[in-house]
Amino acid sequence: MVVINERLLARRHRERMRRLGAEIGQIREDAGHSQRTVAAVARIARSHLTDIEAGEAEPSLLVLERIGIALGADLGVRYFANTGPRIRDRLQVAMSEALLREIHPGWRATPEVPVYRPVHGVIDLVLEERGGSTTVATELHSQVRRVEQQLRWQIQKADALALQPDQQGRSISRLLVLRNTQATRDVARTAAATFAAAYPARTADAVASLRDGTPWPGAAIAWMRVDRVGASLLDGPPRGISVGR
Repeated sequence: MVVINERLLARRHRERMRRLGAEIGQIREDAGHSQRTVAAVARIARSHLTDIEAGEAEPSLLVLERIGIALGADLGVRYFANTGPRIRDRLQVAMSEALLREIHPGWRATPEVPVYRPVHGVIDLVLEERGGSTTVATELHSQVRRVEQQLRWQIQKADALALQPDQQGRSISRLLVLRNTQATRDVARTAAATFAAAYPARTADAVASLRDGTPWPGAAIAWMRVDRVGASLLDGPPRGISVGR
């Protein structure tokens, strides 16, 4: 007969809930989303999410499932972060709309493309060269928090895209579209070497390809101005940014 040590069980449970809460908070912060945003998507009170992340709540499986969907994480014994959340803020939507308006007819655009192996995730926008062999996995970010995490997510999703049957024999490249703000410019300057290694092509060449249908130059970063009027693609990197020049 097994005798449960209730005191030990309670301590282990508290530790498990603290780890679970910390993991939820880390995934959320990696994605750059507030507790308010995730709580709204999961349809729970922000205070409840705060308590969960602090390990001070007893969330139901239904609540944990909702949080998992909001974060783009699989719920099992623990949360496993995949390639980022599916939450799209209004700025990302505006950026996507602007890019779709500007791309040349030589590109076929498909938004929100899911990938399944070896990682699960959703690519913001897939651009396929009509009559050519290039496919560009495009991610749009209104803000960037952890550079290495964002780059890893995009690379993993691009690699997963290459394995899809309809992409066999095509050359998979990457485009990162950033909102032009002081914060993103600061990140680009701080991580200039990392960005340059991951996105070596000139921004002007990438933008020309998107607008005019000229040959794609390779993995690149593009920038967008977003204001009350709308969003628009910049011709090149903002002033003071060396990456992509």
